[in-house]
Amino acid sequence: MISFVPEPHLLDSPRGRDWPRPPVPAPVRGTLPATSADVVVVGAGPAGVAVASALWHHGVRDVVIADRTGRPCSRFFGRIDRLGQRVLRSPYEHHPGVEGYRDCELLDFARLHWGKLTRTERREIRMSQSGHRSVVPVDVFDAYCDHLIASHHIGRKAWQARVREVVPGGDAVTVRADRFSVTARHVVLCLGEERRDAPDSWWGGGSAPAGVSYWDESVPVGGRCLAVVGAGLTAAHLIAGALDEGREVHWVVRETGERYQCADVNSSFFRPEGRLRFNRVGWSERLELMSTFRRASIMFEFRPLLERAQAEGRLVVHRGAEVKSIGPGVGGTTVVRLAGGGRIAADHVQLALGTTPSIGEGLLPDDALAVRDGWPELDERTLTHLRAPRVSVVGAAAAMVLGPAARNIDGHRVATTRAAAAIAQVLQGGELPAPAKTAVGV
Repeated sequence: MISFVPEPHLLDSPRGRDWPRPPVPAPVRGTLPATSADVVVVGAGPAGVAVASALWHHGVRDVVIADRTGRPCSRFFGRIDRLGQRVLRSPYEHHPGVEGYRDCELLDFARLHWGKLTRTERREIRMSQSGHRSVVPVDVFDAYCDHLIASHHIGRKAWQARVREVVPGGDAVTVRADRFSVTARHVVLCLGEERRDAPDSWWGGGSAPAGVSYWDESVPVGGRCLAVVGAGLTAAHLIAGALDEGREVHWVVRETGERYQCADVNSSFFRPEGRLRFNRVGWSERLELMSTFRRASIMFEFRPLLERAQAEGRLVVHRGAEVKSIGPGVGGTTVVRLAGGGRIAADHVQLALGTTPSIGEGLLPDDALAVRDGWPELDERTLTHLRAPRVSVVGAAAAMVLGPAARNIDGHRVATTRAAAAIAQVLQGGELPAPAKTAVGV
């Protein structure tokens, strides 16, 4: 069998180009949102932007967006830029736009700005138009999100706030944040994912010791030798950046080997038949599918780059290596001790241990959240909480309804389509659907 492995030059799209960006109005400083609204969206990442855009098309305009930064998508792109990431893994057909409306989609937006694209980027657009996998530049996606934010009037609805509590009532939900409180007829939780912390056994728990940092932290990483722990795309970006800077890298892959694939989950789950496959099985089978298909993997484009670095001795890969502990070594180094007796001394250690979905723990009351095996139980049709039918979920927390793809941009769009239509129906005079679990057994 012949495998086609794309060259790593696809990873080198420019960042920071001067795109024609429409003005993005923001709330006036010193003011607060109204104390009531039709909808409150918690979180303004790509999922929150998708929800706000869809509600705009449904005629739902009385929306308050509460976000920890107050600037839509800023945390998403901040994380990406911290890694030096230049392209997205999701192809052009995966975007936070709105299904069912003749909106400007990501591919349309890129073609509108053809003159700003590199030769490689233009070729990727042609690949997408031909139905083949394509790579989307972060720069294009960033500018497209600005387009969505401006054209759907999202910027003026976004407020900086740390939401402390979401309290469901009979006909309303109250969102209490550090700076304000809003009572809404409906709430949508777009909470995203948080990094997975290291086991307490690695250094006794608590904050990472000197010489160790997580992938999403803004800390200086110096020295000649870097150790990276992790098996996914984030680890690959950290390694590539260190190699570009001329460092020696030790890569600790706790699995038996690296996994290279186009998407972060099996592509069959992006399609309707894949979601139907997931919906037709019970809860235990869904858990098994999630553990099988939601595993760390790396874009194929990294493979030649990393294999070449190995051959040249600039990258050492420790496969099937369980970490026993991480602590200080001699001469200011940090030592990673492996379960098999191996020992890696590095100037700095970076951890890329994956992410965990934020499902609303600490926000919703426990009886409303109804966690089962780490996941909230949701209505299959509307993505509302079974015990809080005025609270919807869009994003990774909806994975036990939509499957592994719920965590990525395409899953956001599918979830948004379902949730926004149900919300608009209720707000425009329809009845609140009776909660129903379909196809999820024991």
